[in-house]
Amino acid sequence: MHRVVALAGRVTYEHFARIWPNTPKPNPFTDVLSRVETFVGSNALTEPLPWQNSRLLKGDVATRVAGLREHHANTLVIFGSRVLVQSIMQGNLIDGCVLQIHPVVLGRGHRLFVDVPFTKLKLIDSLNTATGVIIATYQRRETI
Repeated sequence: MHRVVALAGRVTYEHFARIWPNTPKPNPFTDVLSRVETFVGSNALTEPLPWQNSRLLKGDVATRVAGLREHHANTLVIFGSRVLVQSIMQGNLIDGCVLQIHPVVLGRGHRLFVDVPFTKLKLIDSLNTATGVIIATYQRRETI
């Protein structure tokens, strides 16, 4: 059975939980986000979490995510959550990623791939949108 769960860090979770449950219906994105089981990596939050189907991952998040991969879900999806992504990349737990590249140059800001192990990726799909956003899907190469 193919099972998909969502992962989020505290900041992304709090933002999503504030916005999406209150979005006017019908909205298929809200329906999907509310239905999917979401695991939140945080040592600052406490249960119960306010958004339905949300569970807390406390402690070493990379170890907890490795357990989820092994025993709980075939596919783990992360929205945003830069700090969470960096933590689990340290554990070599990311098999692929979908990056949305926006036609905006900020000059400075938070970097996603900082202090993470060298990982070679293969582009498996891309889409150019009408607004100039490129959606690039990458898969980790097994041989480097």
